[in-house]
Amino acid sequence: MIELLRHPWPWYVAGIIIGLTVPALLLLGNKQLGISSSLRHLCAVCLPANIAYFKYDWRKEIWNLFFVFGILLGGMIATQFLNNPEGVVISENTIRDLQALHVEVDHNLMPASIFSFENLFTLRGLIFFVVGGFMVGFGTRYADGCTSGHTIMGLANLQWASLVASCFFMLGGFLMTHAIFPWLMSL
Repeated sequence: MIELLRHPWPWYVAGIIIGLTVPALLLLGNKQLGISSSLRHLCAVCLPANIAYFKYDWRKEIWNLFFVFGILLGGMIATQFLNNPEGVVISENTIRDLQALHVEVDHNLMPASIFSFENLFTLRGLIFFVVGGFMVGFGTRYADGCTSGHTIMGLANLQWASLVASCFFMLGGFLMTHAIFPWLMSL
């Protein structure tokens, strides 16, 4: 059983499990899957200031904080005890494209030439970490949810706003991959 958990599962198995989480949450508890809302709940718990956005009954959503805690705990357990002994498989085309942009590929999904302490205090690091972090946070708040919430939960509920948001998430990803990222790597 442990050996089964050590290796990555095919997308069609993991995708079905994630997909079945949506109706399970809806049917068993009338709850919606989403991660970005947990930050709002956490702020409402920790910062009981007189801010209208945080004035709601966060106790009804406490399950969401346990859900996020479970994700963090599960990630820590998987990292410590279920670490995959094989490197991450990346397609040869992706490796070739990244090498053309002078990105080191080490099969750990965290390119050292981008996500390093030395890069933090450069123009590229400022754009990646500060500007990119701000854009992700602003976009999540502006869209009233993150990519997983809109694309998994919102589309399952046939919400028009989630369809529009998901299309723009994809458009932004394509724009970043094919236009902005190559420019940033040339800095």
